[in-house]
Amino acid sequence: MRVLVTGGRGLIGEATVRELTRRGHEVTSFQRHHADHPDAVRQVLGDVTDPAAVTAAMSGQEAVVHSAAVVDMFGEWDAFERVNVGGTRTVLDAASAAGVERFVLISSPSVAHYGSPLVGADAGDADPSRTRGHYSTSKAMAERLVLSTPAHMSVLALRPHLVWGPGDTQLAGRIIERARSGRLFLIDGGAALIDTLYVDNAATAIAQGVERCHLPQLDHRALVVTNGEPRTVRELMSRMAVAGGAPVPTRSVPFAVARRAGAVAERAWRVSGASGEPPITEFLAEQLATAHWFDQREVRELLDWQPEISLDEGFARLAESCCTAP
Repeated sequence: MRVLVTGGRGLIGEATVRELTRRGHEVTSFQRHHADHPDAVRQVLGDVTDPAAVTAAMSGQEAVVHSAAVVDMFGEWDAFERVNVGGTRTVLDAASAAGVERFVLISSPSVAHYGSPLVGADAGDADPSRTRGHYSTSKAMAERLVLSTPAHMSVLALRPHLVWGPGDTQLAGRIIERARSGRLFLIDGGAALIDTLYVDNAATAIAQGVERCHLPQLDHRALVVTNGEPRTVRELMSRMAVAGGAPVPTRSVPFAVARRAGAVAERAWRVSGASGEPPITEFLAEQLATAHWFDQREVRELLDWQPEISLDEGFARLAESCCTAP
């Protein structure tokens, strides 16, 4: 198929472009800056909020993987709404006008995480009125928009959970950087059990979604995708730190203290106009202290998919990439 991937320069987008190309699909990557893609990949530069640029990239496509998004844990609502909601609407409208047959949205499990532990959970319904944080709310709105698309287009919302791997700056990269600087700490001892997803497994799951989303059992569905290997926060942080040649975290603070610190830090950042993200936010404290892992049996059956890279192998690959990084 001819497949357009938005956000093709991001961690998930780049891996998806590689996997779709490997499978013989004709891939167009749409992003704001040039990416290091295989020569066979057509690249179109632009922003998902620009209808003209999106329309140009969409021409002749049969399927879309919409991965572009603002993924920060802190920031002003306008930015999240403009890109995650408005950008999704722009891409979806262009796909409909171009006669695209399949649309896979890269969503997030946080669209259905309302603060309570998720233990062996299924996907659940996206509810922007109950989500926690601007990112989650905007992604829930985007997912509802996509899943309300009329039946003329097959649509699927995939929610990869905490994707990491070599080149990752969002999860593993931040953990390693904070461990190296002595700023990494645990909450409640890091005992919460959570799922993650190695990036190559995310890409194969997404490719399967593109190839199978027209099936009745997948069309207009939302699925959480993970490695299916829940680990404690302590283990995940420690092994990522070690992979990056950094010390393992030993300090721990109670959840109530971390949550209050997050609220104070967020207010301070907004009042001062400081750039970047605070060292801790309420949402991050909650994520690090609350169990969230998912039943993957139906997901694997529907996608006809199994993760090929175990977490143990993923940690080894992360360590190798950190050793060879300039």
